[in-house]
Amino acid sequence: MRPVRLAVVTAGLSVPSSTRLLADRLADSVGKQFAHSGRAVDVTVVELRELAVDIAKNLVTGFPAPALRGAIEAVTEADGLITVTPVFSASYSGLFKSFVDVLDRDALAGKPTLIAATGGTARHSLALEYALRPLFVHLRAQVVPTAVFAAPEDWGSAGDGRTAALAARIARAAAELAAADVPAISRPDDPTGKDCRVPNADDLPQGRFPTPTGSRRIHRAGPGPDASST
Repeated sequence: MRPVRLAVVTAGLSVPSSTRLLADRLADSVGKQFAHSGRAVDVTVVELRELAVDIAKNLVTGFPAPALRGAIEAVTEADGLITVTPVFSASYSGLFKSFVDVLDRDALAGKPTLIAATGGTARHSLALEYALRPLFVHLRAQVVPTAVFAAPEDWGSAGDGRTAALAARIARAAAELAAADVPAISRPDDPTGKDCRVPNADDLPQGRFPTPTGSRRIHRAGPGPDASST
């Protein structure tokens, strides 16, 4: 039985990036949710900063470069999705939206999705509900109830109240994503897991994530070699 395929899209522009840090913490928390029940998660990280030129060229030509094609396939074929964007001008970043624009219009239909964002002030957290959530609802993604926002003060020292609050939000959102209905991966009458498909809206809810072995592998979509860990 194959592992759960989790795609993590992060639109941070700097290195290091608080957006990438939040994405990694969310992916790690989702992995732990499945590990508790002995389930494996195969994580692919899509770093949009490294794909910015390819995304722009795709918008003009309609043809994705190989690295961008791999990122699109990772998101389209994923069983679950985590998206994290910095907030600029009270909304998601232009790079983040441009990547969404190159996806097929049905790519996210029925896909369990966790939305998250970072910003310079906690006031920007409203962008999750009036910008990101409507965007993914329009794309017919299955967005989990808890959205996660991290402001600069949320990255305090261990034991700080704000740090604990962020950790609690991350854990709650991860649990919701792990519990979300996903495309059928294997069924009692199909133990091989070959009966795999992306459902349409009429099919949901049905199925659950698979029951793999409890390991977690991380891949990197985009230019350069994949980095993996277990």
